[in-house]
Amino acid sequence: MAVQISNVITRWKICLLHLLVLVNFLYNEVEAQNCIPRKYSFDSTVCVCNSTYCDVTPKVRAPLPGNFILYTSSRDGLRFEKSLGTFKSKITATRATLRVNRNQTYQEFIGFGAAFTDSSGYNILSLSPAAQDLLLKSYFSSDGNEYTMGRVPIGGTDFSLRGYTYQDNDTDANLKSFNLTMEDYKYKIPLIKQAETITNRSLKLIASCWSPPAWMKTNRQLTGFGTLKEEYYRAYANYHVKFFDEYIKQDLKFWCVTTGNEPSSGISPINKINALGWTPVGQTKWIGQHFGPMMRSSYPNTCIMAIDDQRFSFPWWVTWIMKDKTASQYINGTGVHWYWDFVVSPTVLTTTHNLYPNLFILSTESSYGDKPWELDKVALGAWNRGEEYAQDMIISFNNWVTGWIDWNFALNEKGGPNWVNNFVDAAIIVNKTADEFYKQPMFYALGHFSKFILPGSVRINTSSSLLNPIEAVSVKRPDDSIAVILLNRRSFDVQLTFIDNDRGSALINVPKRSIISMIYR
Repeated sequence: MAVQISNVITRWKICLLHLLVLVNFLYNEVEAQNCIPRKYSFDSTVCVCNSTYCDVTPKVRAPLPGNFILYTSSRDGLRFEKSLGTFKSKITATRATLRVNRNQTYQEFIGFGAAFTDSSGYNILSLSPAAQDLLLKSYFSSDGNEYTMGRVPIGGTDFSLRGYTYQDNDTDANLKSFNLTMEDYKYKIPLIKQAETITNRSLKLIASCWSPPAWMKTNRQLTGFGTLKEEYYRAYANYHVKFFDEYIKQDLKFWCVTTGNEPSSGISPINKINALGWTPVGQTKWIGQHFGPMMRSSYPNTCIMAIDDQRFSFPWWVTWIMKDKTASQYINGTGVHWYWDFVVSPTVLTTTHNLYPNLFILSTESSYGDKPWELDKVALGAWNRGEEYAQDMIISFNNWVTGWIDWNFALNEKGGPNWVNNFVDAAIIVNKTADEFYKQPMFYALGHFSKFILPGSVRINTSSSLLNPIEAVSVKRPDDSIAVILLNRRSFDVQLTFIDNDRGSALINVPKRSIISMIYR
């Protein structure tokens, strides 16, 4: 009798354990909150967030071996829709075939993020505190895009409410009156610190300067065609060091610094944004004789990225710097912007990697609406803009790029504020009057990569059949699980045969105009 009672108790314990497992599973499954959609046309949908509600994306967990999970977003309104599948030993192949080879590896990924511009801070702080919190969690928490990087302007940019630097009026080359401004203390530093408390990973900060004080430049203006006067080469290097000194006082350290935002803009006759023009000759001299030595002396653990400009600077500008024995010793990586990718082949990035395999390549700025012919600077809900982000990321990553940093975290419905009226779109648009913010398709496109390609992930080989219209990139994550991002820009569904020789095959329906993130062990 005692034995029977003991067996009954054991069975009840097992049942209770299974119930607890089921409850935990169900809890984790319902933790994702759905998008509240607002449509602007048949292919334009945003997700609306306010002070009390915002959709969250599911926590990514690889399933047991033999299974896979798909997360789908589409023009038709899906946002990280979850579905499950199982690998088979053999299936009937379709015309569209995608094969991954985890044994052939390429670059290691650094991370994803966006820029802590003054305009981003202004827009975020225009919301109620509860809405502000939900917006930042949308980017940095495990319920959001899980960003791990942030680009921080040194001084003002065009996405500021005014033109300024840290020493506008005093022309002392020793920079004795150098000071951070209200913008740092209000729009940048508090939000960076809040982001650091939200993320469950370390936040890598990258500093970039748009323009030195106008008195250091040939045109004595923050904007327009202007270069750095050679007598201020050392002062401008010191300008960067003093910025890091002041941020150290705020308990903020930087992972990397670039040699300056878009040097080509400052030698463009039509430039209207804050900029400093360089030629490769002048910039190489500044890096080798002033900037590099001062940074290594004061902040030896802060990496230095060259270029921070468009693909058309690759590889020739990189080569100009790297062939200089003095300047090249200070360069750890390169930054590339996406704005003119459609006129420059991505193979220039692979060429750069092959020439200088020890330099990482990081995408450091992207936004939509910058072209004169893009009349809708902000296009609420435009699915095609999310698609183009996804396509450019896939192409870039398959050409050795190690991560992606978007431009502004948040802009208003006009695409600003911007003190020179250079308005663009953003992944999140703020409507301060309604105390709402809108997650654009670009936001979800970015999330399909940032939530799955974690820092330390390594790209693996992906090959396609000739008739496969699906664009893809695959990585091995730090936990040895595999993530694959699929993009279908066609107006019809595609039946895809997916093959991993270590796991088997699967037949996957990739809906029309959709992005899928796949994860498995």
